[in-house]
Amino acid sequence: MDARVSELFGSASGHSSGGSQGSTSNHKPGNGNGVVSKKTGAKNKKARTRFPRNFKPSNNTPYLPPEVRLMLIDKLKLVNPTQNRFEHLATQMKWRLQEGRGEAVYQIGVEDNGMLVGLSEEDMRASLKTLHRLAEKVGADIAVLREREVEYDSDVPRKIAEVLIRKVPDDQQFLDLRVAVLGNVDSGKSTLLGVLTQGELDNGRGRARLNLFRHLHEIQTGRTSSISFEILGFNSKGEVVNYSESRTAEEICESASKMITFIDLAGHHKYLKTTIFGLTSYCPDFAMLVVSANTGIAGTTREHLGLAMALKVPIFIVISKVDLCTRATVERTVRQLERVLKQPGCNKVPMVVGSTDDAVTAAQQFAQSPSITPIFTLSSVTGESLDMLKVFFNIIPPLSNSKEQEELMQQLTEFQVDEIYTVPEVGTVVGGTLYSGICREGDHLVVGPTELGQFHKLTVGSIQRNRSACRVLRAGQAATLALGNFDRSLLRKGMVMVSPEMDPTICWMFEAEIVLLFHAKTFHKGFQVTVHIGNVRQTATVEAVYGKEELRTGEKAVVLFKFIKHPEYLKVGAKMLFREGVTKGIGHVTNLQPISYHHQHFQGQDEKA
Repeated sequence: MDARVSELFGSASGHSSGGSQGSTSNHKPGNGNGVVSKKTGAKNKKARTRFPRNFKPSNNTPYLPPEVRLMLIDKLKLVNPTQNRFEHLATQMKWRLQEGRGEAVYQIGVEDNGMLVGLSEEDMRASLKTLHRLAEKVGADIAVLREREVEYDSDVPRKIAEVLIRKVPDDQQFLDLRVAVLGNVDSGKSTLLGVLTQGELDNGRGRARLNLFRHLHEIQTGRTSSISFEILGFNSKGEVVNYSESRTAEEICESASKMITFIDLAGHHKYLKTTIFGLTSYCPDFAMLVVSANTGIAGTTREHLGLAMALKVPIFIVISKVDLCTRATVERTVRQLERVLKQPGCNKVPMVVGSTDDAVTAAQQFAQSPSITPIFTLSSVTGESLDMLKVFFNIIPPLSNSKEQEELMQQLTEFQVDEIYTVPEVGTVVGGTLYSGICREGDHLVVGPTELGQFHKLTVGSIQRNRSACRVLRAGQAATLALGNFDRSLLRKGMVMVSPEMDPTICWMFEAEIVLLFHAKTFHKGFQVTVHIGNVRQTATVEAVYGKEELRTGEKAVVLFKFIKHPEYLKVGAKMLFREGVTKGIGHVTNLQPISYHHQHFQGQDEKA
């Protein structure tokens, strides 16, 4: 956002509400063009430059940026609208909420051209009352995010306000965002998630994290070794919905309009392959890097930061355990992170969040610009600054808009298998993400490829999202599907369940354009690496390095890989990570060498769930 405007919803020196380094009115990837709004200033008055109080004016007039932006905004004054105008505004709000997948931000007190004029106290109250009536009509709730005074050429104080409108989408599907939790071992990842999702502070000895662990050895050592999922909900008024008031995940899903699904990943280097699988397979919208204030950047912190950047996952940082350190130690850790983020390899813009107002700004700017990196400092024991993180999660918008999701839903069904379970009285259950299309109970799909490149027929039984029943699964959503008495031994992680009409491209060999990030010696033909492409994780052999005999650290080339165990389903353009010991590289798939006989091998398993 324009730096001049950032001063308004931010901390001008001495500004009473503390604030942020920048502001944007954007809230949702989508089309903000064609906003119809009503002018807010007195028409006959000569407009002067408007600035926040206690702010030294410059030669530049503050304006909001033009309407071509990343969130759905409205800028208007709503005082006693006529019935026709009211109906028009209600239709407009309904459209905005639909485009924003259930969320939109309205700005009150801003002219059509973006000038910050402000409204009197009486007009502001009347506008908010009208906005509340509009929200009630379309089945939504409003929450005032923040208000600010602006100077105007009158004795009456004038304000502008940002209001969040949120509703449950018409089909009762809550908005779901996935956040991967990264960070070094013992940095406080699981404890922070336990505090956020359970609603109780930690006792300083790890009590909050016990509910997140899946294995006995995790409880004994206090170290996460597997991928676990936790949920944090927000209702239509922006209030937190978690296990403190709800007994089950089903109750949280029923109450929440917006859901944050945390993917708790392992911090120890020994479990790096699990962490990479979580990042590549579960398609997180954002990554939260947790850094301990008393140890700073240590262990796998840099590696996790590099992984998130290589996969182009937007990242924000949480500095935990500030209750154990002096203020000087915390500030030293913040400076250390800022130096790393500003390095040429990262090119990030760190933004330290010091107030609720900063958290609103950070959420909006973070969604608008991938280079912005918010930094929170908090404690899971004292609860210091936890509310700022909750405000951030409440406001942060999804990365894709409704149009992009609809385009994915038009495609044929493709479900990535990430987890396989056997549940008593239910049978075989698979967990994963629906990459494209729509999946309903009773759908007939094929799953594969097997070691021979075959696909087996199956029928989808019941579907669950976040442990609550769901009849229809849409593209981009994660869920578990019951497959009845389908033979579990025929399934493995990395498979896909696709529509029978799709002719899936499976291959033993593929070409990829790679960059070798680090290698002790030289990278050449015959070298074996573990390849991660989406939910695929398998060892592959380098069959050829085109144009070069060998590769050294930092060099780029097109390489031909061959899987050593079984063929896989891949797509051109898919992001790729590979590793072997200290060897690491990234790249993307450029060409496939498909095997031609697989489509003849649909096996006749058609068990009804």
